This record gives sequence, structure tokens and C-alpha cells, in this order.
Amino acid sequence: MPVSGQIKRLLLMNASSTVIFNYIGIFVNLYIWEKNHNIFEVVWFNLIMFATWTLAFAVGSRVLTSYTTRVLIRANAICGGIVFLLLSVLELENRLMWITIISIPIGVMWGFYASAQNITLSVYGKGKDFEQYFAIANIINQIVSIINPIAFALIIKWMGYSGSFLLMFLFVALLFIVSFYIPTITLAGERMPLFQGIRFKRVYSTPSLRWMVPSLMAAGVFLQFQVLFALVFTFSVSEDKLVIALLNVLYACFAIGAMMLYRRLKVREGAWLNIGMLFISVGFLLPLFPKAPILIISNILTTIGMFYFGTVWNTRQFRIITKQTAMKQAQIFLWRECFLNVSRIFMLILALSVKDIRGGAFIALIALALVCTLVVPYFSGRSTKAFEQQSEEAESAI
Repeated sequence: MPVSGQIKRLLLMNASSTVIFNYIGIFVNLYIWEKNHNIFEVVWFNLIMFATWTLAFAVGSRVLTSYTTRVLIRANAICGGIVFLLLSVLELENRLMWITIISIPIGVMWGFYASAQNITLSVYGKGKDFEQYFAIANIINQIVSIINPIAFALIIKWMGYSGSFLLMFLFVALLFIVSFYIPTITLAGERMPLFQGIRFKRVYSTPSLRWMVPSLMAAGVFLQFQVLFALVFTFSVSEDKLVIALLNVLYACFAIGAMMLYRRLKVREGAWLNIGMLFISVGFLLPLFPKAPILIISNILTTIGMFYFGTVWNTRQFRIITKQTAMKQAQIFLWRECFLNVSRIFMLILALSVKDIRGGAFIALIALALVCTLVVPYFSGRSTKAFEQQSEEAESAI
């Protein structure tokens, strides 16, 4: 099925950004971990990043009321340059202050990127475009996840972290160049200001939108658990950068296999979502036996599950959101990002008490993440059903 030119350009932006974010996700976290092997420091880095991300998303949405998405992506690239400059030259005795300073521009990058991507996709995406976009974006992510870790693991072994930070400036420059070719979306033509009528009840005014809220809150919790501890599990298996890179390649290969099954098998959306959550649930339980092979299998299962979850769950939500006006979409996305990130931050605050992956605090987090995983299909199904009923009633009225 052909993909529209606008969606192709959005995917180009996605590919350029993914290289940078994939590097940050693996090697910046590893750079922090290697110093003291301290889960608290990795959690603190992610906590500050998500808090900044939430604020940056709101700022990015506000910027779009005066400028275009191209301005946001250029600002994104500039923040990327600041990140790698700081990593190259900044040294502080206060470890947590150093981590905080590094994580803030990374959070700004994520917030601006998410704002630009969501608005652009919601404006241009029609029907099957969402499923295509998220499926193809997953392919891009997995290809980057195969090539990027190995390439940079070898570069770090050869040139050290400083050399890899300098090389990342090239990808930041590429992202800046790409910003001149992405769709020029702006909310400047909208009559209603972004923050006018921003109250929750007014924005989430339909049952389909309101059922999204518990789904978002639950998803944020288990998403953050998976992202954080997939890194910790991998770092616990080995500290060799090439081994870590190869493990990430292994996870990417399984995700590609999951994607191939998704595209070939004629299975209902809801069934795929249930399958994904089943894989994630089993993956969350396996670390109760924290041996290296078990931790690797856990990451494989959650990687497969996250593909099915991400494709179906996001597609369903975008279908609902894009039925609204452009400014209403921006307001919905603003609340959506807040719900997701607040629940992620909540999980990270709880994770600050985790000292290792064998203690009671970690087991309690597994239990919480497991409950959130199991309730997501229910809330997502209710939201989709309410949307379908609403659409049928609208058609009948016509």
C-alpha cells in the first residue's frame, strides 16, 4: 500500500532523530551506569529527562501557534549539539548535578520532537496512514537498533566516548538539514489560542477520549518500567559495549520478526493488542529469577510485546484524535503527553528506592507494572468501542 509523500518526509525526520535518540538511550545511559553501577543515577537521569520533556512538549505546542514544525526540529538539532558538547567538556564533582545538566537538553529534544511529530501526523494522517506510519516507523527503529549500537560500540572501543560524542555532531547536523524538508505544519492560522478552553472536561469531552485517560496512565507506568529495566537487565548481563550492542541487535531482530507476523497474519487489532500484553506480562515476571539468560529472554519477550502494543494502541488513539479540529488536536495531545509522562515520572520516583533487581522494592514494581499491563487492553477497547458508536450515531444523523 503506497505511503503519501508527506508521511514519507515525516518518516525521514523520524529516521534522523532515531539515530540520535537510540544512541542516547543506550550509550548515554551506559556512560552514566559505568561510573558507579548505580540504578539510582540511571533513574535520576530519566526522571529529570521526562520532567523536562513534559514542559518542552507544552512549549513546543505553543511555538507551533506562531512558527512551523521546521523551527521545532531545528531547535531539536541545536539541543542535540548542546548535549554532545556538554558530554564532551563538562565535568562536575557533584554527580547528580552533572546528570541533571545533561538530561535537561535531552528532555527538551524529546519534547520538541514529540510535539512536531504528533501534530504533523495528525494533520496528514488519514485512515490506514496511522497503521502504516507506526509499522514503518517501527521498521526504521529496528534497523537503527541493529546498525547503530554495533557501529558506535566499535567507535567507542576505538576512539572512546569523546570520539563518539564528536561523531554524533554529524547526525545532529543531518537532522538540522532534514528540518528544511519536513512538512511545514503550523497552528498560526487557528483563531482559538492554544491555552483557551484547555480545561480537561472541555478537551476530553467525549467518552472515547475520556476512556483514553486510564489507558494512558496505565501505559505510562509499564512503558517506563520496561524502558528503564530493559537497560538495567542488559547492563547486568555484560559491561562489554560490543556485547551490549549485540544484545540490542538480538532484540531488534525479534521485533522485526513480530512485525512480519503482524503484516502477514489476518488477526483482529484487539487480538494483537492482547497478544502483545501477554508477551509483556511474561517478560515482566521472568526477572523474578535474575539470571543472565532469563534477563535476556525477558527483554526479548517485552520487545515483541511492545511492537504489538505500540502499533495497535497508538493507531487506535490517533484515529480518534484526528476527528477533531487542529487546535483541539493540539490540546488533546498536550493533555495526552502530560498523562503519559506523569505516570512515567511516578514509576521513576518509585524506582529511586530500588537498589538491585533482587529486592522487595523491585518485586513491588513488577507487580504494579503487571497490573497496569493487564488493564490496558480493557481501557483501549472501551475507548475504541465508544468511538465506533459515536461514528455510527453521526452517520445515522446524516
